[in-house]
Amino acid sequence: MTTVYLDHSATTPVRPEVLDAMLPFLRDAYGNAGSIHAFGRAARRAVDDARDQVAALLHADPREIVLTSGGTESNNLAIRGAVAAVAPGRRRIVVSAVEHHAVLHAAEYVRANDGVELVVVGVDSMGRVDSDEIAAAVDDATVLVSVMHGNNETGTIQPVEAIARRCAERGVPFHCDAVQSVGKVPIDVDAWPVSMLSISGHKLGAPKGVGALYIRNGVSIAAQAVGGGQERGRRAGTENVAGIVALGKACEMARTEMGEASARMAQLRDVLERGILNCIPQAQVNGSQSHRLPHILNVGFPGADGESLVLAFDSLGIAVSSGSACTAGSLDPSHVLLAMGLSYGRAQSAVRFSLGTTTTPAEIESVVARTPDVVRRCSARSH
Repeated sequence: MTTVYLDHSATTPVRPEVLDAMLPFLRDAYGNAGSIHAFGRAARRAVDDARDQVAALLHADPREIVLTSGGTESNNLAIRGAVAAVAPGRRRIVVSAVEHHAVLHAAEYVRANDGVELVVVGVDSMGRVDSDEIAAAVDDATVLVSVMHGNNETGTIQPVEAIARRCAERGVPFHCDAVQSVGKVPIDVDAWPVSMLSISGHKLGAPKGVGALYIRNGVSIAAQAVGGGQERGRRAGTENVAGIVALGKACEMARTEMGEASARMAQLRDVLERGILNCIPQAQVNGSQSHRLPHILNVGFPGADGESLVLAFDSLGIAVSSGSACTAGSLDPSHVLLAMGLSYGRAQSAVRFSLGTTTTPAEIESVVARTPDVVRRCSARSH
C-alpha cells in the first residue's frame, strides 16, 4: 500500500542531512560537553556551533538560546520560570484561549500551585486574538503574557508583533510559543520585542527530544531543572549533543530553504483545499485564510466524526489527524475550535491536514481523490 503522510504538525521525518550530522555524535564523538579533555572539547564545539545555527534562524544572540528537550519544556521554563523569578504577591499571567496545552497546563499549574491569577483572552471566529484585548487584560501585577505565533491545529497566525509591542510599552515580559512556525515563516526576535520564544526540533526535521527557548538578554527567569550549571545556569542537565547538533543542522537548512519550501507547501495546501471544497461543497475550512501558516489545513466535514475520518484515511494509508497529537485519544472536541465559536458537532467533524517538505503534488491529488468516499462512508456510519 502506498502511504501518504500529512501529519507534519504532529512530527516531521528526520531529514537525511540532519541524520548524517548527528550520527557521528552517537558513534565516535561521544564526549560529554562539560568535560575538558579532547572528547569533551569536541562535543562543546559542536554544541556551540549548533547554538549559533539556532540563533541565526531566529536573528538572536547565541547567548540568548537555552537548549531544552523540546517545546513543552521550553514553554514550562518560560511560564513557570517567569513566575518563580518574581517575589510572591499578587501576580497575573495572560494567555489566549487557543494556546497549546503545554502553555495552558503550565499556566493552570502556576495558578493552582503559586496563587497566580490567570486571565484567558478569547479569540474571534477565525481563531485570532485581538491585541487590544490582550493589552486590556494586562495590569500592574502582570508578570507574563503568552500568546502563540501560529496555531498547531488551524494554522492561524496571531498578531504577535503588535502584542509584543503592547507588552513592551507596559514593561511586561512576553512569551511566544512558535513551535509550529519556526522554519515555516520568518521569525525575527531582533525586530520584535519578544522576551521569550519556544521552538521544537521535531517540527522542522530534527529528532524528538530537543528544542530551545530564546530568552532576551536582561529577562529574568528561575531555572526549573537544577543540579548543574549548564545553559548558563538556566537549565541543568548533561547536554544531548547529538540531538543539539541535529537541531542546529535543521535550523541551518530551514534558514536557507524556508522561502522556497514554504511557498511550495502553501501552493500544495491550496490545491488540497480547493480539491476538497470542490468535491465536498458542505466542507468548511476552520481558521483564518488570510493569516495562516503555509502547511496546515483544518477542514470540518459536517455529519462525520473526526476520529472516524482519521481511521478511515489511515485504512487507505493516509496519515492525518483530528487535532493536536498531544490530545489524541481524548473524546472531547478541540478546545481551539470551541474557542472559535464552533458548535460541539462541527468541532467534532474536523480533520487537520499538515504538509511538509517531502509532500508531493501526486500525494495531494491522491488525497483529494479519496476524500469524498471517506467522508461518505463516515457520514453513513454516524446516522
